[in-house]
Formats: sequence, C-alpha cells, structure tokens
Amino acid sequence: MYLRTLSVVNFKNVREAIVECLPKLNAFIGDNGAGKTNLLDALYSLSFSKSFFTPVDQFNILHEEEFFMLQGKYSRNGEEETIVYAFRNGQKKQLKRNGKFYKRMTDHIGYLPLVMISPSDSQLVSGGSEERRKFMDGVISQFSMEYLHDLLRYNRVLLQRNNLLRQASATGLFDDDMMSVYDGELITCGERIFEARKVFVGKLIPVFQRYYSFISGEKERVGLSYQSDLEDSRFSDLLFASGKRDLAAQYTTTGIHKDDLQLLLEGYPLKKLGSQGQQKSYLVALKMAQFEFIRMMSGLKPILLMDDIFDKLDKNRVEKIVRMVSDEQFGQIFITDTNREHLDAILRNSTQDYRIFLVDNGQVSVIK
Repeated sequence: MYLRTLSVVNFKNVREAIVECLPKLNAFIGDNGAGKTNLLDALYSLSFSKSFFTPVDQFNILHEEEFFMLQGKYSRNGEEETIVYAFRNGQKKQLKRNGKFYKRMTDHIGYLPLVMISPSDSQLVSGGSEERRKFMDGVISQFSMEYLHDLLRYNRVLLQRNNLLRQASATGLFDDDMMSVYDGELITCGERIFEARKVFVGKLIPVFQRYYSFISGEKERVGLSYQSDLEDSRFSDLLFASGKRDLAAQYTTTGIHKDDLQLLLEGYPLKKLGSQGQQKSYLVALKMAQFEFIRMMSGLKPILLMDDIFDKLDKNRVEKIVRMVSDEQFGQIFITDTNREHLDAILRNSTQDYRIFLVDNGQVSVIK
C-alpha cells in the first residue's frame, strides 16, 4: 500500500499543493514553519479523519478561508483508492472513499494504516498516563474494530456514570438501578479492553527490544510494563469497593481509564534515567515496533511518517535507522528535515529511489 498523489487545499499554511509521491522514500525539506509537518499531518488526517496535532477541524483551516480539503490517491492491494477528507466552517466534516460517504468515521480507521514518529512523541515519556493509553489504543484500534467500539462505548458510559455521581452528590439522591446498568457496561467493555491491551504489550515487548538493540548497538536493555487495577482484581469487585470513594470524588476512581504503560531502561523509568539521545532512540524503536505489529496484524505495510526525528541522535544511530527503514519489510516513507546537506548524507546511505520536495511558506516543489 502506498500514496500516489496528495492534494491539499487550505490546510493549515498550505493554500494549494499537489504532491506526486514515490512508492518508497519521499523527503520534505525546508525551514522551520515552512509547512513540512503540515503535509505529514495531511497524510495522517487522511488515515484517521483527524489531525495528529489539532483535532478541532476549524483550527486546521488556512487563516481567513472557510474550508479545507484533502485528497489522497492510493494503491492498496493492487486497487486504486481515493480518499477525500473535507471540512467547512459550520458544517460536519466529510470523509469519502471512492466517492461514497462513510456512515461512521470509525469504519475508516485501519483501512489505510499509518505510523507517525514526531518530536511530540516525547509526551509518552514526560506526559501523564493518558498519553501512554492513547498510544496503546491507537495501535490496537488500527487492526481491531471490536476494540475501537469497546473503547468508544466504555468512554461514553464512563461519562454518563460520572454525571450520575455528580448529580447524586448535588442532590443527595442516588440511583442504584442506573448505576448498576452503567457498571455492567463498564465491566463488559473494560475487561475486554484490559485483555486486549495485555496481549498487545506482551507481543510488542520482544519486537521493541529487537529494534532498540539494533539502533543502540546492543548497549542498553529496554522494557515495557503494563499497569492496570484489573491485573490483581476483578473489575466488578473494584467498582464495588470504590463506591463511597467515587461518590465523594464525584468521578469513577478505578478502571481501565486509569491504566498506564511504564517505559523502562535498564529496569528503571526512562524518564529518570534516559538521556535525550536514549529517549529519542527509545521512542523511535517503540514506533518501529508499532509499525511491525500493525503490519503483522493487518497484512499491509503502514505508511511511515518521520518528522524531524534525527535531531539529538548521533551519526551512528541515524545511519542505523535509515538502513533499517530501507529494508523491504518497510513500505512508503515520508521524512522531514531542515538541513539539505544532512538529508543528502542520510539518503545517500539508502538503497531505495527517493524524491526530495522543497517546502517554502506552504508551497511545494520537487528538487530531486
């Protein structure tokens, strides 16, 4: 699977651009703020029907315009696929595949698998547990529609349960019957989500370790530890035991929405032990493992987006990453960088054909 042509109109700072892509390696070069990352975000949006950085559609429209439109023409399993994602102020977003509207946006998730590696991935290390849950959920949802539906249902019921707790606190009236209904839904969906996350992390760890060992030259040992209240207790027991605490707090204090994924380096938290270079290598390896996991589960090679990832990595690690992604197990790749000489030195080590695009104030031209 690969993108043949990307068309962008009024998306962020890109007024109009048509990008003809190669099936393997494509690179965007330009100054900071030129629009390189916005082009990657357009690709991400076509796969997920939302921006990687700014999920509120109206904030992605070019200043003083009323709409944006993205179109991607893909080759998928030998068939041409055209995806259009558009939004106009005051209207609902539109997502079409081959001219037909999706009834549900979620039906598109996983159809065009994609992995994004970005400087914002540092939030997996420095951010709260929500960031790491989003990572797990984002990977599993690309190959399991059942998981995605369970997750959406769980979050809706959790919101309803929390509203009921706030009402009970405000009025002094507690609806046991409605709470039992909500608890039953949370337990059913939550236990399935827990099992899926547990299986995912277990399968991801050896793949992740292999990629990190390759990038680091076998210098460090890494690990992942999935942490959940459900590991040692039944969800029904947890909800029963937390009843009074939930009522006092006015929200649900236990469940899979509190899960975390601990990132470990030499058995210690990466946040405390890892240097900037080690943290970046760790995150790149984690995303590479995500790529391989999705490829194995979906049977398709995801499109790989690498946004300014070579900063703070030594030359040896950069060369290993480029050599790694040049392997046949990887498909189409998009890279951004600010330094042409740096990029040329990187791409010279690649055995694949590549195309370089210059991005300047939202305008795109081919220079190689």
